[in-house]
Amino acid sequence: MQPDTDSLFRRLKASRFRSRFHLGHKERQYCLEKGAERIKSHAGDFVAARLAPAFPPHDGKQTPMRGHPVFIAQHATATCCRGCLAKWHAIAPGVALSDRQQQYVVEVIFRWLVEEMNQPPQ
Repeated sequence: MQPDTDSLFRRLKASRFRSRFHLGHKERQYCLEKGAERIKSHAGDFVAARLAPAFPPHDGKQTPMRGHPVFIAQHATATCCRGCLAKWHAIAPGVALSDRQQQYVVEVIFRWLVEEMNQPPQ
């Protein structure tokens, strides 16, 4: 069972590590150029390929720290690896993510991106 996203986002903002992630100029520009639907599609693709398997290859190291707005969002929202999904989102490791769980993860990532894009640049 996943936590309420409002309380999740309060906890993430209180985390010294999670709260330090922000989109840079290049990532903001990329989001503007590609548009919301394409970015959300990228998030779905990354989640399906890198998080959905029960035992993702290189788990714990599969999400780069930079290079795409979704990667930054994944670290900011603790959706970067199965360990963080277990700790922050109560999604058990060792079991493939269901379609519903994948959708939840994408929604969390996308919410963070929308909130970040609506804030002044850091």
